[in-house]
Amino acid sequence: MHVVVCAKQIPDPAAPQSLEPDHTLNRTGKQILDEADTYGVEMALQLVDRAGGGEVTLVSMGSSADVAGLRNGLAMGATSAVVVSDDALRGTDALGTAKVLAAAISRLNPDLVLAATESSDGYTGTTPVQVAELLGWPSITFAKGVSVDGSTVTVERQTESGYDEVTSPLPCVVTVTAGVVEPRYASFKGIMAAKTKPVEILSVSDLGLEDQVGWSGARQEITSVVAAEARAAGEKHVDEGDGAQRIVAFLESVKVI
Repeated sequence: MHVVVCAKQIPDPAAPQSLEPDHTLNRTGKQILDEADTYGVEMALQLVDRAGGGEVTLVSMGSSADVAGLRNGLAMGATSAVVVSDDALRGTDALGTAKVLAAAISRLNPDLVLAATESSDGYTGTTPVQVAELLGWPSITFAKGVSVDGSTVTVERQTESGYDEVTSPLPCVVTVTAGVVEPRYASFKGIMAAKTKPVEILSVSDLGLEDQVGWSGARQEITSVVAAEARAAGEKHVDEGDGAQRIVAFLESVKVI
């Protein structure tokens, strides 16, 4: 069984963040594996174990200068990684990112693709389903449980009232929620092994996407960035026996009741 996990390296959230003059996120500092993607890596490893063998490949888009985050996924047990790294990618939007990931994934012919529901530094939540559409595969979102039986995947899809059981033929793209599994810690043996596991570096031209990525291929533009307004102090009222009525009147005014 071959499972691909879409893995993103993001700036360390513990470090101060800043924007470049073009309003993009400054990514020159330490890069780590997005915590949201560790659940996909763990789920992939468990599925391969249950299948009796196979491989887990990490696919990422970003700078290849620092792949420490991906090495963490390899240390957990992933077999190899593919990184699409190119200066031409700067300014790529969510759809462009999906095109890059889909092109890289299509070269691997996996049985299943796992991804987080959204990245911690982007929060669009659209890229995984765009990848599925570009590949022409079905997609299932918000999985709290995933199992594979032969050529069929069964997903417990999280809802507000519980979960729906959804099945799909493979190959398929599935997004997993945080907490779906408990990501394992990388062992010392795994960390040492990760240093020699293959990491393939691809360029935009390798994928034939020269005119579809970067600022020229983006369908959105960040025109300005402003600081959020400071939170104002709330109103205080002294309860003089009419507290309940005041609360009800306020909730009615904001159309909560």
